[in-house]
Amino acid sequence: MDSHTERVNECLQRAANLIASHRLAEAIEEIERALGIDFESDDVVASLKYTNFWKDRQERVAVLGDPFEQGEYLLAQWTVFQDFVQRIDRPVELLINALRQHVFGLALRFYREVYQDASNRDAALLVRIARCYKGSGDYERSRRFLQAAAAVRPDDAEILAELADILALVNETSAAKAFFREAFFIDAQKIDIARLESELIQRLVRAVANRGIEGPALLEWIPVYGFLFGVLNVKREIRSIEFGRLKQSIYELERELREGTGDADLIRPRLINRYFWLIDHYVAVKESQGKVEEVLLKIRSVDDDVYHQYNA
Repeated sequence: MDSHTERVNECLQRAANLIASHRLAEAIEEIERALGIDFESDDVVASLKYTNFWKDRQERVAVLGDPFEQGEYLLAQWTVFQDFVQRIDRPVELLINALRQHVFGLALRFYREVYQDASNRDAALLVRIARCYKGSGDYERSRRFLQAAAAVRPDDAEILAELADILALVNETSAAKAFFREAFFIDAQKIDIARLESELIQRLVRAVANRGIEGPALLEWIPVYGFLFGVLNVKREIRSIEFGRLKQSIYELERELREGTGDADLIRPRLINRYFWLIDHYVAVKESQGKVEEVLLKIRSVDDDVYHQYNA
């Protein structure tokens, strides 16, 4: 490594340390110093674009008076920033990781300010605080807040998926699989897969996408292929009231598919997933094999390929 490159790297390292400490203006000075050493460095140019992006956003945050709005703005802009990084197509991980600490750390401050008033501690706020802890790398605190949110809203697919994701990140794989399967069963369309970071779910998402499935249908097929691939394979016994709801849901989906009153591309995988849950229930309660075979034939009528993969 030549002396120029070494000096540039030192500047970028100092800039990253400053960013993580919420000293963005000083970090920009370090990056500009690196630019003076090597104005042709792609990493330096990209780093300057990153920090200027957040300098503009920080000025906007300052004029927002409400701490909840400030937190919301920062988290929304992080998504915009991720797209910005892709467009630049020059990821400088050192700076991106530091900016992640900076942005989620600031957002956490704002949300914690809102949290001081006990009347504000609803599930939505708990989830946002959990996202900030996750973004800052504090997975244990993130898990605690997500568990608290799930206790308030136990049937919220979005919350359960994010809880599953954090459990996967702390290597509680079995629990993660169970919560992922539950979340996609409740309402796959409510799940924002862009927020899910664990390799467990991202690998499954890529596998389904590689089959040419995209858009809203992708979300519905994730639990189906998750089950077929042995990823989302942790099962639980359903209660009698849940069994009744499951049967009613299957009946309604079958009717929609038969009468063509809904989007078949979404109905088919959603129905197959419910068939899987129904088979699990029959096996758990030791129902006759004839009942299981009846459901398998229904799966075959909806998707022959899935039927053969299930029986492989």
